[in-house]
Amino acid sequence: MKLLKLIPVLFCFVSFSQNSDSIALKKIYNYYLTKSKCYSNLEYLATKIGGRLSGSPQAAQAVIWAKKAMYAAGADTVILQPCMVPHWVRGAKEKCNLTSTKLKLNKPLNCVALGNCVGTGAKGINAQVIEVKSFDELEKLGEAKVKGKIVFYNVFFDQTHIRTGSAYGESVKYRGKGASYAAKYGAVGSIVRSMTSVADDEPHTGNMNYDTSLSKIKVPTLAISYKAADLLSESLKKDADLKLYIETHCQTLPDEPSFNVVGQITGTEKPNEFIIAGGHLDAWDNGQGAHDDGTGIVQCIEILEVYRLLGIKPKHSIRAVAFMNEENGLRGGEAYAKFAKEKNEKHLAALETDAGGFTPRGFGVDTTFGLYNLVSKWHDLFKPYFVERIDKEGGGADLIALEKLGVPCIGFEPDTQRYFDIHHTAVDTFDKVHKRELELGSAAIGALIYLLDKYK
Repeated sequence: MKLLKLIPVLFCFVSFSQNSDSIALKKIYNYYLTKSKCYSNLEYLATKIGGRLSGSPQAAQAVIWAKKAMYAAGADTVILQPCMVPHWVRGAKEKCNLTSTKLKLNKPLNCVALGNCVGTGAKGINAQVIEVKSFDELEKLGEAKVKGKIVFYNVFFDQTHIRTGSAYGESVKYRGKGASYAAKYGAVGSIVRSMTSVADDEPHTGNMNYDTSLSKIKVPTLAISYKAADLLSESLKKDADLKLYIETHCQTLPDEPSFNVVGQITGTEKPNEFIIAGGHLDAWDNGQGAHDDGTGIVQCIEILEVYRLLGIKPKHSIRAVAFMNEENGLRGGEAYAKFAKEKNEKHLAALETDAGGFTPRGFGVDTTFGLYNLVSKWHDLFKPYFVERIDKEGGGADLIALEKLGVPCIGFEPDTQRYFDIHHTAVDTFDKVHKRELELGSAAIGALIYLLDKYK
């Protein structure tokens, strides 16, 4: 009988709690959609500083800007976490030129050197091309058919994948280790079809790494645009003896000192327990790094602004983290985890936003320590804002080192159908970011951090 009497009381408590959270989320969303500084902050970062590859003067400027922006947003403490980062420079513009006497072709192909690539110097390399669609195919051809040639990895995105990131994950290995596999069989260079599904003429850069276990020789490697890859493939069918000239002026300089920028609002009840949201401050040098990952940076900084302007006092310490060196090394993520371990910090959850500033769709959440079970309970709270998915498993590249320490991680998931149209290209610019989409994504992240702080 006593239990029956308690049921209405419990029901009223749950209903009150849900209603209270709905009101709080509405206030948070209203702020983001009317007063947020995300878009103006992004405009400055993307257009005034621009491409900011680690080790560059622009990356150093971005560190200064982020520290200032975090204090302005409401951080009571800003920590600069030191890390030594790679310093690769592109040098003079790359060249890739297709020639065929048989087809009467002498045509430049739109190209971009891959990060960490070596330079050819002004002499360049002129060689025949061998096209492959997998490492297995390359291995079957062997040194007899590959030596002295340029290997062309003509690997398309699998269009049957609904999540474009899955297609990217399958094809990016040819960018990452393609040069070393090619060198293993005596190739003098390698090129890849750009990591995209859009048939345009914009080449996509990205990092690669020389694997000395495959080959001690480092050969130059570039990406060519989708249309350029189509032209090269069709031309090879008509003239297997055509030539490709490639020229790069890249250099790897000594590592440079840099920093993660960590803005913190100290918790009122549990200041030594942390909830963080981060993005990466560095960006490729050929564009403005607007979607990748300027949007993530400003979304995280805005969390501090929301707490300040709405007068919310968090129980736990909330951090906005601008990681350095995600694009070509992950040194920032490693430095953050090292800092947390040395300080014996307890992290309740870590979120990364690094998939562009598009319309929010959901979150991927680790199942460790019951985090997924907790977040999935809030599905109905987010549903009015079209945040439909709360999936198992989440995180981000900068959170890998934290995850190894047992920190449960979350990945923000916007709609990425257009993300790989501009990813790592010269057209990843501020004008490609839609203000309202950016603000809706920012609000979803801010609301999730609010709920995590309240219920963890």
